[in-house]
Amino acid sequence: MSSLKVLLFLSSLHIICNASDNINTTNFLKGEESIVSSNGTFRLSFFSPPNTTNRYVGIYYNKLPMMKVVWVANRNNPLNDSSGSFQISKDGNLQVLNGHKHILWSSNITLLQVATNMSKAQLLDSGNLVLYSSDNNIIWQSFDHAGNTLLPHMSLVYNKATGKNSPIQAWKSASDPSQGRFVAGLGPSVLPEVFIWDMGRPNYRSGPWNGNTFLGIELALPDFQSHAIIIQTDGEGNTSLEFFDPPFLLTNFELSYQGTATQQYWDDAKGDWNAIWQASDNECGLYGKCGEYGSCNILRSPICECLKGFKPKVSQEWKSGNWSNGCTRSKRLLCGIQGAKEDGFLSLPTMKPPADTNWLKGLDQVACRSQCLSNCSCLAYAFDIGVGCMTWTEKLIDTQQFSSSGVNLYLRLSHSELGNNKRLKIIVTVTAVSGTATLVAIVYFLCRRKSKQAKRKNMSLDILERNPSLDKFEELPLFKFEELSAATNNFQESNKIGQGGFGPVYKGTLEDGQEVAIKRLSGTSKQGVEEFMNEVIVISKLQHRNLAKLLGCCVEGQERMLIYDYMPNKSLDAFLFDPQKKGILDWKKRYNIIEGISRGLLYLHRDSRLKIIHRDLKAANILLDENLNPKISDFGMARIFGGSQIEADTTRVMGTYGYMPPEYAIEGRFSEKSDVFSFGVLLLEIITGKKTRLFDESSLSLLGYVWKQWNEDNDISLIDPIIAYQGFEAEISKCIHVGLLCVQEYAQDRPDISDVITKLSASNTASFQKPKPPGFTRFKRDASSTSTQSHKTSSTNGLSITNISGR
Repeated sequence: MSSLKVLLFLSSLHIICNASDNINTTNFLKGEESIVSSNGTFRLSFFSPPNTTNRYVGIYYNKLPMMKVVWVANRNNPLNDSSGSFQISKDGNLQVLNGHKHILWSSNITLLQVATNMSKAQLLDSGNLVLYSSDNNIIWQSFDHAGNTLLPHMSLVYNKATGKNSPIQAWKSASDPSQGRFVAGLGPSVLPEVFIWDMGRPNYRSGPWNGNTFLGIELALPDFQSHAIIIQTDGEGNTSLEFFDPPFLLTNFELSYQGTATQQYWDDAKGDWNAIWQASDNECGLYGKCGEYGSCNILRSPICECLKGFKPKVSQEWKSGNWSNGCTRSKRLLCGIQGAKEDGFLSLPTMKPPADTNWLKGLDQVACRSQCLSNCSCLAYAFDIGVGCMTWTEKLIDTQQFSSSGVNLYLRLSHSELGNNKRLKIIVTVTAVSGTATLVAIVYFLCRRKSKQAKRKNMSLDILERNPSLDKFEELPLFKFEELSAATNNFQESNKIGQGGFGPVYKGTLEDGQEVAIKRLSGTSKQGVEEFMNEVIVISKLQHRNLAKLLGCCVEGQERMLIYDYMPNKSLDAFLFDPQKKGILDWKKRYNIIEGISRGLLYLHRDSRLKIIHRDLKAANILLDENLNPKISDFGMARIFGGSQIEADTTRVMGTYGYMPPEYAIEGRFSEKSDVFSFGVLLLEIITGKKTRLFDESSLSLLGYVWKQWNEDNDISLIDPIIAYQGFEAEISKCIHVGLLCVQEYAQDRPDISDVITKLSASNTASFQKPKPPGFTRFKRDASSTSTQSHKTSSTNGLSITNISGR
């Protein structure tokens, strides 16, 4: 090598080792070049994570023996070779380009200052990469676009009014910095709390900030850490969190790709990072580990137990270590009942406050207790000197028992549970709390024999529902477990005829030869005791030829079973979507099924002494008798409406996607028109022979496809080919029109069920109004597209509402 080349090589090394802290429109980075903050703490350059040759532009600590990257520009678009550059473009944006000059990442500033040739990007001593305009104004900075790491002087921000959130997002893996499944940031609570979300679901919660520490953290934070945190909130949910450098320490807050958030500092003596504290570092840190009204204690085995006054919803699951269904109250509260003794509070010390806190400003502890006691919806309260009065009215979830720290949680219990009153008034008691205000309060099952000589038909199950619209008890026959076990040959698999969210369904033959269908509550049921109770309450009060007939039930030990008339033809979906059986359903039979379902709905909505909203109408819940007459079944999710009530809201959306109307799936609002929407979907399935949930025609849902063909005057193409040439095209076209009226996006546009029946019997469609576009017309395939959400959400997995212009 010539002396000139050696000098040039050494000169280039000198440039690299003494890198500038900025780039401009004429200087840019490529290859191994870098910029370093003026104090030497941070470096920006191209890098490759472990076990990959992909290249990214990132900021990392400069002088540490191990690389720790704190920010990545092109995290979702790596370079695949050694080419590429990091530069300021002609329009003033920061950009990562590959060797072909294609933009892999940009700062995406659209309103830039003039004279961009004078702008520059500088790496500050804080680790913040700042883009300046020609007049030295900051027009972009990396601190506003966090990666997986929060550095001192960065902020987490949540603005309730705008919905703006600035969280940090984990890497996908140790070798892939693209956006992973975990996100950490401030939650929408009135009191400041840090959350970690796993694909949008809460995975960890810090508990409220009291000015010194988070109440959901087991141990008090070190003094230097707690004093360095500054949280500002206006008490309306608008919050920002910032922390500063503790003296002489490098520190950060990192969210790992496994979902663990760690605040850590660099220990020179050890040559490694030390954790100050970690979020979700044990099983009890997982959000809602023990379910509703369950409490977690990592020092206990098993770690979950029900709060005092509560018992497992599903005992078998609880014993097997599945605690997600949580607990239910053992004895109902008597608040608001005239003559009842006043409820009281049980003190539970050193507890992590539950989620969804109500904050009552300006109340001392005495006033806090009084306020909770006077409100029958108040389930518990707590008082912390740094926070003030906290109450809970929805449910108690994500509580922990600590060995120290936390708060005293005052749990509301009935008077009898606070004293020594142990009177037993009944033999078997099962309690459920309804999901709406209309199915009021607590339901008791009272099991008794009327006489020693009574046969099974004289045994009764009294169902007491404290609903103002009811004035008497209903009775159902009570079956013995041994009797049902014998009827099904000990619940042999060969007798199993179905499986639902409730559990397995068996065919059984009683001693007198009667064939029955037995729904047995499964230990892993997603529905559980509450839906079992609800189904008994609802169906026991209904009698109609197009409703499944409940013959009785079994409540014995942990067993919960419902006994129905046996339907030899099972359910509609078993015929409609089976290529071998669907031919049995000619148009006359299909039309009879449509009419029968509509008459059953009319009875539920208008003609029975109770107004019932089914909420889960679908082909699988339409049973067929020996003559293929339809019977609406499965009332576990049904709700009773009282008096003049026309709609209700819920935070627990349950049902089956594809059949849910938009207002229910998105906002949790349901009414008669919800069932009408489901009926419309079902009607169109019966006509087309296609499943709404599995339909995928050019990204259209079944509703979108029907709407498109109807607007193109192509109704005939929609008819199931097996019935297409039976001479009923005009009647089928009329039913398509009715179906589209039922599935209109907005509930107020849909007909009620009595109007539907009138239209079905009309001789022509001349008087029919033109339908508006249906809800959920476009479909995005999602394997998790069935049933149950536990909280209200602004969107529904796998579905989007897109209007297609009508004819």
